[in-house]
Amino acid sequence: MIEPAVYIMDNRRQGTLYTGVTSNLPQRAWQHREGVVEGFTTRHDCKRLVWYELHATMEYAITRERQLKGGSRTCELRLIESTNPVWDDLFPSLV
Repeated sequence: MIEPAVYIMDNRRQGTLYTGVTSNLPQRAWQHREGVVEGFTTRHDCKRLVWYELHATMEYAITRERQLKGGSRTCELRLIESTNPVWDDLFPSLV
C-alpha cells in the first residue's frame, strides 16, 4: 500500500536534520535507523523520526518536501516542536 509522507529524521534534539519523502514511511524510517542505505543520514547518524506528515498523493508529498527544504531551519524546528515538543522518536508508533 502506498502512503506518501514527508518526514524529518535527526541525530539528537535540535541536532542535524534530514528531510525526506517516501511512499512507505515505516520501511524508510527503519532503513535510516539501521543504516541500510549509505548517504546523509548514515554519515550524520540521523536515526530518530521526529516529525512526519501524510499526504494523499506523492505529488503533494514531493511538493511539501521541496517547500520544507527550500525554507529555513528555524521553520523546520518550529514544525517539529509544534507537534513533538519533547522530540520523541516517533518510529515506535509506526510499527
